[in-house]
Amino acid sequence: MDLNIDFFHIVNENVVEKGRILISEPFLSDNHFHRSIVYLAEHNEEGSLGFVLNKPLEIGIAEIVDDFPESEFSISMGGPVSNNTVHYIHTLGERIPGSVLIADGIFWGGDFDSMKSMIAEGGIKPFEIRFFVGYAGWSADQLEGEMKANAWLVGNISPRMLMQGVETEFWSDTLARYNNKYRAWANFPEDPGLN
Repeated sequence: MDLNIDFFHIVNENVVEKGRILISEPFLSDNHFHRSIVYLAEHNEEGSLGFVLNKPLEIGIAEIVDDFPESEFSISMGGPVSNNTVHYIHTLGERIPGSVLIADGIFWGGDFDSMKSMIAEGGIKPFEIRFFVGYAGWSADQLEGEMKANAWLVGNISPRMLMQGVETEFWSDTLARYNNKYRAWANFPEDPGLN
């Protein structure tokens, strides 16, 4: 009987495309992506761009953006690229002028001043928008190289799960939903030498 015990050879059932998530393998050593889940906002022949979903910051967006309305909106570290910029995804569509559809009713960006006015007026709820400092970016063919090196599992995420505030356990909780070898990743110790 052959056993499928090659836990680190990833066979992706999903193709890489915008609107999907990338789940890092358990021992990915990059500090920015260690046990992370990245939502892809863009993927084409020129490269890929996404936001790390499970690296919340301990401060609110009003503490880092000048003249931002007082609010309870949180912000996450979106990735190592341009970490002096703020990005956001939302479910508000054309209510925020200039926003771009990613997939499944999830939009990216739009007019920042309009969004701030809507927040000041109480017109946006926390589950309708998520903020990120910086982003994750890959140049042409860079992500494909990482996929061949078994760094990422490609998955799907519901809009509801995407927009809820997530904690650092989101990585293991997401993997625990799988019914195959990737489910075992959720329980791997961070440092196998200490097991």
